[in-house]
Amino acid sequence: MATTSVRPPKSATGRSSSLPPTVFWRIREAIPVSLMWTLSIISILAPLGLWLLVTMLALTPPLFLPAPSDVFAALGRLWAEGLLQQDIVSSLFRLMSGFLLALLISIPLGILIGTFPSIQYLFDPAIALVRYMPASAFIPLLIIWLGIGEAPKIALIFLGAFFFNTLMVADAVKFVPSDWIAASYTLGARRWQALLTVICPAVLPSVIDSARVNLAAAWNLVIISELVAATTGLGFRILKAQRFLRTDEIFAGLIVIGVIGVIMDLSFRLLHRWACPWVEGARGE
Repeated sequence: MATTSVRPPKSATGRSSSLPPTVFWRIREAIPVSLMWTLSIISILAPLGLWLLVTMLALTPPLFLPAPSDVFAALGRLWAEGLLQQDIVSSLFRLMSGFLLALLISIPLGILIGTFPSIQYLFDPAIALVRYMPASAFIPLLIIWLGIGEAPKIALIFLGAFFFNTLMVADAVKFVPSDWIAASYTLGARRWQALLTVICPAVLPSVIDSARVNLAAAWNLVIISELVAATTGLGFRILKAQRFLRTDEIFAGLIVIGVIGVIMDLSFRLLHRWACPWVEGARGE
């Protein structure tokens, strides 16, 4: 009896569709470290090279787009005068004060909302309503209530991080398999034991990811808060530079804001790897 061989289907180019993809187009798989570093360097050098080319060809006036050398010179000048260090410390103080306070309240509240339907219906409607209100819209009220010192700035950061982080943590709890909780009951666990030994460890990776995402939003709110009634901070420095048409200092401030943001994001990624090694192992990293 003759046998027929089954060939894999071919794509429009004539290649077999079962062939593995190239290294560049891998789906959810690790790529070589050399390629990773090459792509990362390109992502930084390509915009910098375009910026340098535009300024060298004088395609736009320096008032609108200063040369990279002028921007780095402004960075050095602000650092030598001690202004940059002062602004960084002020901005980070406001960020940490408001953001850590938001985490301190939103994480346990989010776990309770995701765990107990009674707590969910008690808090969820109000939180869902307020989270659609832009945090920056509260600036006039915060100034009226708290004055023009540090309090309204910290409160603005708290408002911007608290509501979103609460709901993101609550949603993470809902993805904990019910079988895990049922298994803990079978083993004799009480409700609070199931909460502390099953639900909390299970949502830890998502809690860290939620904090990392909301930290970026909180960092943006720091800059917004410093545009109103501030005497120090990176946002204040940018606004002051705009008043005197010092575009190089505006770009310098933006670069510092971006670098600090990347450092904070990498810190949370390292925290995720350290605190949740089982997740990184499951991803094959």
